[in-house]
Amino acid sequence: MRGRLALGLAALLAALATPARAADPLSICLDEDRPPLSAHRKGKPDAGFDVLLAQAIAERLGRQLKIQWFESKLDEDSSPQLEANALLSDGRCSLVGGYALTQDSLVKPGMKTARLPDFAGATREDRRRRVALGVLAPSRPYVYSPMTVVLGPKAQGRKIADIGDLTGLRLVIESGSLGDAILMTFDKGRLIDSITHLVPGRDDLLGALNRGDHDATLIDLARFDAYRAAHPDTAIAASGYYYPIGANRGYVGLASDPTLIDAVNEALTELAADGKIAEFGKQAGLTYLPPREPAILGDVWMKIIRK
Repeated sequence: MRGRLALGLAALLAALATPARAADPLSICLDEDRPPLSAHRKGKPDAGFDVLLAQAIAERLGRQLKIQWFESKLDEDSSPQLEANALLSDGRCSLVGGYALTQDSLVKPGMKTARLPDFAGATREDRRRRVALGVLAPSRPYVYSPMTVVLGPKAQGRKIADIGDLTGLRLVIESGSLGDAILMTFDKGRLIDSITHLVPGRDDLLGALNRGDHDATLIDLARFDAYRAAHPDTAIAASGYYYPIGANRGYVGLASDPTLIDAVNEALTELAADGKIAEFGKQAGLTYLPPREPAILGDVWMKIIRK
C-alpha cells in the first residue's frame, strides 16, 4: 500500500513539475558580435542565424526565449570552451548556441574553475569571481562551418583547388588561429616565407586584404559572410574553396540536463526536415551548409599536421 502511495505521489509531483518547466523561459547564450550567426547592437533589433533558430527552438518547446548575450574575446588567451562552460555552470543560460563541435571542445575541463566572459548585466563582482565548472554535452549539429580561402583584389580570378595553389601569393593570417596552423604546417612549411602574421583583435585582417596589402587569407566562412554584408563594395572575393577539415556547430548544455538536450535534438530534427534551418541561413545572409560527418570533429590538430 505504501509503495502504491509513493508511486502515486511521485507521478503527481512529476505532472505538476512538467507545466512549470515548460513555462520557464528557454535561456540561450549567444555571442553578441558574431554576425551573421548572432549580433546584438544598441538601438537595433537582435539579428542573425542563431537568433532565428533559437526563436524557432523555443517555439517548438512551447517556451519563451531569453537570450543572454555575452562577449567572446578574439585573442590568443581566450577559450570558447571555458567561457561556455562558465556561463552554463553559473546558470546564465541552459544552452550556448553556435558552439563548434569538436572532441577537444567537449572534453572534461582540465581545471575546476574559470572566469566568466563579459555578459549583458554583469557586475564588477561577476568580472572578478571564478565559477565551478561542469561537464558539457552537445546537441546534434545544425550547420557546417568550414574554412575558406578569401582572395584580395590583386589575386582575383586565381583558381584555388588546394592549399598548395596559394604558392606565390602574399598570405596574411591571425597569429594562433586555426588558419595559421593550417598554412604554417602545409607541406612541411612550404608557405612560411609568404605569410604575414597579424595580432587577433588588434589588426584588421580583412581590411588589410581589401586594401591590397596581401593576396589571400584562410578564415571561417561565416566571418567572410559578415564582412561582405558590412562592406558590399569590397574588393575581396570568395575563392569557392573550402578546406576539407571543418567543424559542425550546434548547441551545448550541461551533461546534468540530458532531458533538455533530447528535446532540442527533436526540435532540430523537425526544423531540418521542414527546411527551416536552411531558410534561416538565407534570411541571415549566411552561406548555409548542412552538417557533415563526423558530427563531432576528432583531433583537428593531428589531421592538419598530417595534411
